[in-house]
Amino acid sequence: MQTKPKYQKLYPLEHNALRWNDGFWGRLHQLCRDTVLPSMRKALDEPENGAVFSNFHKAAGLREGERKGTMWSDGDCYKWMEAMSHMYGATRDEAIIDELDELIDVIAQAQEDDGYISTAMQLSDDKEYWTNHRDHELYNMGHLLTAAAVHHRITGKDNFLQIAIKQADYLYELFMPRPPELAHFGFNPSNTMGAVDMYRATGNKKYLELAQCFVDMRGSQPGGGDQNQAMVPLREETRAVGHAVTAGYLYCGATDVVAETGDEELLAGLLRIWDNAINSKMYITGGTSAQHHGASERPEFGGSASDVHEAFGYEYSLPNATAYNETCANIANAMWNWRLLNLSGDAKYTDIVELVLYNSMLSSMSLDGITFCYTNPLRWYGADHPLLSQDAYERWYISRCYCCPTNTARTIALLHNWFYSASEAGLWIHLYGSNSLSTALPDGSSIALTQQTDYPWDDTIRITVDAAPADEVSLMLRIPGWADAASLRINGVASDLPLTPGTYAELRRAWQAGDVIEMRLPLRPRVIKAHPKAEEIRNHVAVMRGPIVYCLEGVDLPEGVSILDVYAPDDMRLEAGMESELLGGVMTIRGAALRRYEANGAGALYLEAGNEVEEPLDIRLIPYYAWNNRGISEMTVWLPRRF
Repeated sequence: MQTKPKYQKLYPLEHNALRWNDGFWGRLHQLCRDTVLPSMRKALDEPENGAVFSNFHKAAGLREGERKGTMWSDGDCYKWMEAMSHMYGATRDEAIIDELDELIDVIAQAQEDDGYISTAMQLSDDKEYWTNHRDHELYNMGHLLTAAAVHHRITGKDNFLQIAIKQADYLYELFMPRPPELAHFGFNPSNTMGAVDMYRATGNKKYLELAQCFVDMRGSQPGGGDQNQAMVPLREETRAVGHAVTAGYLYCGATDVVAETGDEELLAGLLRIWDNAINSKMYITGGTSAQHHGASERPEFGGSASDVHEAFGYEYSLPNATAYNETCANIANAMWNWRLLNLSGDAKYTDIVELVLYNSMLSSMSLDGITFCYTNPLRWYGADHPLLSQDAYERWYISRCYCCPTNTARTIALLHNWFYSASEAGLWIHLYGSNSLSTALPDGSSIALTQQTDYPWDDTIRITVDAAPADEVSLMLRIPGWADAASLRINGVASDLPLTPGTYAELRRAWQAGDVIEMRLPLRPRVIKAHPKAEEIRNHVAVMRGPIVYCLEGVDLPEGVSILDVYAPDDMRLEAGMESELLGGVMTIRGAALRRYEANGAGALYLEAGNEVEEPLDIRLIPYYAWNNRGISEMTVWLPRRF
């Protein structure tokens, strides 16, 4: 078991505590092992890809040629290596160790004597180190630190860790004097998370000091902008601003610092930011970056503070067709909420983790696990859609910017770590899916259980206790915020324990092997509306079932009917049904909607109202994560209401 951060409420379990037993996430984990990671490894050798391993060989003097890929190529390669370490922990496949050892040996040769390694800089004749924060030096280095710490924890080997120690020592010497010219460095700041990971891996407190330094430097000098959250010190911040990936990574690292130091002022700032981000800037899918390009909202400074891109939008500004919602930003949202959950034990954070996983993270990957997308809009006009930055009509195998695929892969590979936590009281069950768990609790006792469920399609979760301590211990079961009629039976007897949505239900008793908990989370289709200030979706509705957001795809409409013709009457009947031959097997929702179109003058910018033709139209909605797997087509999550 990992060492528990001093000010964190929940303990992480051992990396190998969980074993998948088929089910939704078990099948995705198998896909990640058999297809996603091997296919991705080949992509990382494609010369035209945005991330390539060849730069390490060139920096090590083992190959000749110019550098390839982006300035942040190294970091994306490290994420793949981290995913492989997690996969080794689940499979104990020695071939993974052999492949990683070969790469680690090359990386060690590419590293400079003082510890510096960022191959895009090392292979550039016209760039000086630490002169431009957009050169992503700290992004690359932070992902190395995390990947090496994970590799050491899971494999027990220290070959990667020694590289990371050398680099972390270099960063300590460079940044601890807090040179003012480096105050705004850390664009895409994986470095803070990485420094804390190194502290946890080695116990060396200087790395925690380095993480604190990274947090304290942000916004400490004039001249910073909102694009990388450098205008306002983090402890004074009131809103989520700027690039949504750099923001998410910054908030994750700062939350890690809180978990180790108990910094209440820093936590207060983070919680203000969370409230602003989640309650006025997050999409229904868990996506967080509304703007491709725009300006940050700073009324306290008289209006717009700076130009931003790939960024949080204004409060309640949630456009559909132009939504950016970069996959990495969505995953960073889940990463941050996972940290806040373990800090507090509050189920509202778990709800968001689950929302992202099933929707705006999973939507980035094709069902076969080979192709990906960068942006995750909520409306698409098919082949007529205007492409903005990083948009594409179909998912791709390689890309100029390859950060999102490796992030998706490592999230699926590590997800078994997010299903459970422990505390002094007992075991916390955060997410639901078929698996077997065997772990030690903080008091040294052991517990084992098996989850059986076809969640999120089926509403019943069956948990069998396989082994338990002799004394009383609590099982904390999450009741999702949408589960307003959950029920519970223990050994066949109905429980009168309150099951309040958005909380953890504590089941405390002396458990016996063979005890069975059966929980039902009614998965009815729900019609969702938005806050009236969200103008782009005012008088629109979306459909959810459990944690799954649904969408209407043009391929499911009759010929000649557009998604723009479809309206949702307030009394629309919805019926869910499993379609095992569709999109790998999904629960679809059928509804009695309306088609409403212009009798005359269709296509004009403005028309006199009252000439619409209206007729019944049966529609089939699919899970949002599964769209764009049947060719180029229209798609929408939100449907206009027909009052």
